[in-house]
Amino acid sequence: MPKAIRTFGFSAVATLLIWVATAWGMGLDGLIAVVVLTFLEITFSFDNAVVNAKLLGFLSPWWQRFFMTFGIFVAVFVVRFALPVVIVAMTTGLGLVAVANMAFNQPELYGHELEKAAPAIDSFGGVFLLMIAAGFFLDALKDVHWFGWLERRLSALGRYDNVAIFTLALTSVAIAATMPGGVEERFVVLVAATSGIVLNIGLGIFGAVMDGDNEDEEQATSVRTARVLVGGAAFFMFLRLEVLDASFSFDGVIGAFALSDNVIVIMAGLGAGALWVRSLTVQLVRAGTLAKYRYLEHGAHWAIGALGTVMLLKVYQIEPPQWFTGSLGLAFVGLAVWSSLRHRRQAVASDQ
Repeated sequence: MPKAIRTFGFSAVATLLIWVATAWGMGLDGLIAVVVLTFLEITFSFDNAVVNAKLLGFLSPWWQRFFMTFGIFVAVFVVRFALPVVIVAMTTGLGLVAVANMAFNQPELYGHELEKAAPAIDSFGGVFLLMIAAGFFLDALKDVHWFGWLERRLSALGRYDNVAIFTLALTSVAIAATMPGGVEERFVVLVAATSGIVLNIGLGIFGAVMDGDNEDEEQATSVRTARVLVGGAAFFMFLRLEVLDASFSFDGVIGAFALSDNVIVIMAGLGAGALWVRSLTVQLVRAGTLAKYRYLEHGAHWAIGALGTVMLLKVYQIEPPQWFTGSLGLAFVGLAVWSSLRHRRQAVASDQ
């Protein structure tokens, strides 16, 4: 318990300070918006914490602290403010300074422009998340299956090279060809979706190169689970964590404008939520939670696949309510925890 208190203590203190500062500077309405955004971010990103815990387990305690310190700066200011500004600048043709000024001085217009950029954001984030899910399920070496009848078949497909790349590249082309909008909008979505595939592959390649990984796949898997990444390999694992966080956050940044058009309020609320998600990630690693709950990682990846699918549906202007999207992650993770406990009880009963 003391270790858990230390892990979550910083997030608790920082969140309290953020809420107090918001109430002092923006009144009750601002405080309510920040509190709601904080809990929404935690709810939307709970499955992200589980997947991040798997990756963070490959990093040393120093890199884990770096993830909690400098990584928070990246999560709050880069992912939740600077990156959306860059995206709006690219889609509107305006300069970065002009878009940043728009975000602070004309938040309603900025929110409108960000909403216009949503198809590109959703296609990039959706395809990237589906690549993450596919990498987990389309693994021929995977021998633990939650939905056995389905996961065994997906695992068997992993014997064929590049099946995930082929499937999602074909999906990207199909979406760009059938989505509503003109030629320019379709081209932007195609480029964004393809970029999600390329980025996922690129991070994997650079990570393998920096890791000096020349073993065959089975040996590489056993080696990675037995040691901690260092140097460049650790840095690229950190980058992968940040990109994954960004993919989860895009949807929340756009949706946050439904609650407030104040960029400071949005950054404060989503930033406070990001603190808790990262603390939860570290706690999951230190407590060995993934090893204790057999199907927890499966549930998180099904949730990631579901969120990626929802993001791609939004390209067709099919937008489920936020409560439904946020509940998907909790539902899959909760069901996975229940299944893990049930499996543990059955194993104990069979041994007796």
